Amino acid sequence: MATSTHSTHDAHSTTAGSGWSTRRIAVTALFCALSLITSFIEIPIFPPAPWLEYDPSCVVALVAGLAFGPATGAIVVVLSWLVHLVFQFSPWGVLMAIAANVSLVVPCSLIARKLGGKRGLAAGMAVGAAISLAVCIVMNLIVTPLYTAVTVDAVVAMILPILVPFNVLKLALNCVLTALVQGPVSKALAG
Repeated sequence: MATSTHSTHDAHSTTAGSGWSTRRIAVTALFCALSLITSFIEIPIFPPAPWLEYDPSCVVALVAGLAFGPATGAIVVVLSWLVHLVFQFSPWGVLMAIAANVSLVVPCSLIARKLGGKRGLAAGMAVGAAISLAVCIVMNLIVTPLYTAVTVDAVVAMILPILVPFNVLKLALNCVLTALVQGPVSKALAG
């Protein structure tokens, strides 16, 4: 009788060792679908710039990142926004959304998992929000002049009165909403 050379692992695992289980793949796919759906919920939250809209898709990716790690959070961001292109062709907007969301999700997930508890979550959100804010400003300086008639000087003039307040408000909403739903979702995923 031949003996198996495979290491012991979850019977539903797609790979040996630390691979992703079929359950984790299925849950990640659900996170991607939910992130895609919520990306179409666009709410103007900053009256001085009604063209800048908030969507809660990053909350879904952030919860996924906190539950399964930064790679999963980044996958949820990227896949949901790439699929978003099929329904609403806006490559520049998608690029900016991916950059903004990944730059929040990855640092937040890394720090929260390393430090643990509420302190780790708060620290992760603070660092992730600071990095994301910087990425949003830089991306606006680079990308906005490429696809609009707005000059770099005009974008620079919008940084303090429009871009910083809008992005701070957006990041605050993402972090507060995530803090509210992350605990119950994590408990449901553990069960």
